[in-house]
Amino acid sequence: MLSSELLNCAQRSVLAWLATVDSTGCPNVSPKEIFAVVDEQSFAIANIASPGSVRNLRINSQACLSFIDVFIQKGFKVKGRAEVIDPAHPEFSKWSAPLREMTQDRFPLHSVIVLHPASVEPIVAPSYLFFAAETTEQTQIASAMTAYGVQPRRPNGPD
Repeated sequence: MLSSELLNCAQRSVLAWLATVDSTGCPNVSPKEIFAVVDEQSFAIANIASPGSVRNLRINSQACLSFIDVFIQKGFKVKGRAEVIDPAHPEFSKWSAPLREMTQDRFPLHSVIVLHPASVEPIVAPSYLFFAAETTEQTQIASAMTAYGVQPRRPNGPD
C-alpha cells in the first residue's frame, strides 16, 4: 500500500501531524517529531509527550497522519486504524526499535502509536494546481528557501 514515493517523502519529512478525535467528536491535531515507516503496511509514531493523542486513540482508533516535504511542498495524508502499544505489550520492542534508533534513547518513549493505513492521499500545494505551467519542484524549493531564509548545501563545501 505504501509507495516508494510515500516512503521517500516520509524519510525526508522532519515533522508529521497526527489527527485524532476526542470523546465529544472534537478533532485534535498534534505534531510528531519521531515517526518511521516500519514496513509497507504500518507507521510507528513515538509517544514522547502525547497524552491527548493516546487518550483519544483509546476511545476511537481512527487517525490520520500527514507529512510534507516543506521545500517541494508535497506530501501525503495517511488515514487508518491506530493502536497504542505500551511497554508491557509483547511487540513493544519490534515497534519501538526504529524510533529508539532515531532518538538514540534521548527522549522518553511512553508508548508507540502504530498506524495501519486504510487509505493514502497526496498533499499538494495549491500552486501546483492553479499555476501548473510555472510551478515545479525547483520553483517551490527556491520559494521555500527564500521564505525560510536558508541556502542549499554545497557539495564538499562548508555547511
